[in-house]
Amino acid sequence: MPIYRLTKEIIFPPPDHAEPDGLLAVGGDLSSERLLLAYRLGIFPWYMEGQPILWWSPDPRLVLDLNEFHISRRLRQTLRKGAFAVTLDQAFPQVIRACATVARQGQRGTWITAEMQKAYIRLHEMGFAHSAESRLEGKLVGGVYGVSLGRAFFAESMFFLKTDASKAALATLVEQLKSWGFQMIDAQVTTRHLLSLGAREIPRSIFLRRLKKSLDYPTIKGKWEV
Repeated sequence: MPIYRLTKEIIFPPPDHAEPDGLLAVGGDLSSERLLLAYRLGIFPWYMEGQPILWWSPDPRLVLDLNEFHISRRLRQTLRKGAFAVTLDQAFPQVIRACATVARQGQRGTWITAEMQKAYIRLHEMGFAHSAESRLEGKLVGGVYGVSLGRAFFAESMFFLKTDASKAALATLVEQLKSWGFQMIDAQVTTRHLLSLGAREIPRSIFLRRLKKSLDYPTIKGKWEV
């Protein structure tokens, strides 16, 4: 399959035209209109500083079915004790900046460039991007952020400064999404960490069918609360 070069027109090629590694297109911009269309089609941007914008639709796709979210015994105890104060949409810019700057083992640099941060903060201000935050003694120590359309949540990144802080934020987000009738989180790319939380790979064709059904529902916009 060819790799498509995007123009100023807000369109994408079909997701199943992606390369075997998931790369579909190059170029375009990170306008809110283009990002929202991409997510509706099962496409997302992922690139490093100095690269052009790269658009992906991997096959298989990693998803976390909310009823399969794995809570370890230690995390369950942490949640029961209320070790972290978890909120929604109280610190979106801080969460995305922490995701970009907190060091990860075995990873150099970040794909959450300054341009990406600005783009997703705009989506947050429009009511489409959301965060869950964990605080310890008032200090932000973990969080997760992503984009929501219909009953689909597209998780982008998470960070932690204290053990289980990001998992506590994710667990709270999962429960909130379940209460609204969501069924899955798009986890995008496979990692051992996400697999340990209960995520699993499914064929892109199945993911796209599930996504289409999720988009039949109205989007819960605005500021979220627990």
